[in-house]
Amino acid sequence: MESRRTDTRDKIQLGGLVVKAGLREEEKSVILGILIEGLQALKTDDAIKAHYQKIGDAAFRKPDTDS
Repeated sequence: MESRRTDTRDKIQLGGLVVKAGLREEEKSVILGILIEGLQALKTDDAIKAHYQKIGDAAFRKPDTDS
């Protein structure tokens, strides 16, 4: 039961990230494509993780505007 709660919480948090990124209105296949391409970039370029992290850290500091 606890693993289901953890899984549900994780999915809700990940959905919140999609909203925070401003992708709420985007087609699901586009969002998935962005995520897959980002993962491929992480696997092939060590510097890209630091780049994405910098962008994400800045976004977390900004108030939500797409709620």
